[in-house]
Amino acid sequence: MNASKMPPKGRKGGSDPVGGAAERLAEIVGAAERAAAAVIDDAEKQAQGRIDEAQERADRIAADRLRAIADELDPPSAGGEERPRLRTVEAVPEPAESAAPAGPRSDEAGARLLATQMAVSGASRKEIENRLRAGAGIEDPAPLLDAILGPEE
Repeated sequence: MNASKMPPKGRKGGSDPVGGAAERLAEIVGAAERAAAAVIDDAEKQAQGRIDEAQERADRIAADRLRAIADELDPPSAGGEERPRLRTVEAVPEPAESAAPAGPRSDEAGARLLATQMAVSGASRKEIENRLRAGAGIEDPAPLLDAILGPEE
């Protein structure tokens, strides 16, 4: 019998070691792909959790900062009575001709409080700007709005 036509040692005529190895390799690759997908899913969940935690921290910091600004502009009463810190913005009456103008610091503080209240209540930047020009007499409200709302994009 010719050596090239003889079945290899330890094998029975029809079994194919290459085909079996290919199947085993395909199983290994499939398992590796499933494991990689699980790792990616887990990493995405962890990343989303960290993003959510960071957003919550940012929200708390912003709320604390707004409370501090509100307390600075409108200090709490000493009597200990609880009252709302932010109130609904109401129309500013037209100033009377005979009224003595308040100092620039109090006008700025009032305008800042008004702009902060309007921002918290959901007013747009343009609405706040128009209100500051008309009601508070501020010619250029942009720096004040930038300080409260951040720079315009």
